[in-house]
Amino acid sequence: MKDGQVVLGRAVGAHGLRGELRVRIFGDGPDNLARHSDVWLASDENDEQARRFAVEGLGSGRVREVRLALEGVNDRDAALELRGLLVLGTADNLEPLPEGEYYWHELVGCRVESREGRIVGTVREIWETGAHDVLVVEAEDGQQHLISTARELLPEIDPQAGRIVVASLAGLLGPEDSTDSTNPGNPADPASPADPASPADPVGSKGTE
Repeated sequence: MKDGQVVLGRAVGAHGLRGELRVRIFGDGPDNLARHSDVWLASDENDEQARRFAVEGLGSGRVREVRLALEGVNDRDAALELRGLLVLGTADNLEPLPEGEYYWHELVGCRVESREGRIVGTVREIWETGAHDVLVVEAEDGQQHLISTARELLPEIDPQAGRIVVASLAGLLGPEDSTDSTNPGNPADPASPADPASPADPVGSKGTE
């Protein structure tokens, strides 16, 4: 995936006989995909052979799906050949978010530190767990910390500076800070998610309200 590209969804099948793709949307809805006149289809986020297609049409489909018509995909067999591929767009085409909300691609790679300046690690991915998204933060020693995006736990988020400040709560930053790692208020104790969050999924619409 090239710099500036984000995953918008995944092709999951064909619709009808004229080459329309069924695309499962990542994120809150199809609005970001609808803002694109071109998309790329790729086997994974690191696929250097991603193919570019012009978008000819977009329509409603099943729950959390849309019907996507692409130039050059003219029959059902051609659409089925694309099943399983990721649908990529560009970050510049994503819908602007309200102040205090961020797309996850803006946060991945950010340095996470405590208010006192203690380095926690680097955001590697984001999980959806229900009420709040969760940052997966990797420390220098490879240990992972799971940090809720609840507003009170992240007093400062600055994607341009690549910096996120997290409250130094017990059990998060190491043994010297630990009390009870099963404390319900511990940000390092979220439920395990089924899927990672989409790059085009806003962080903050649920997690920092």
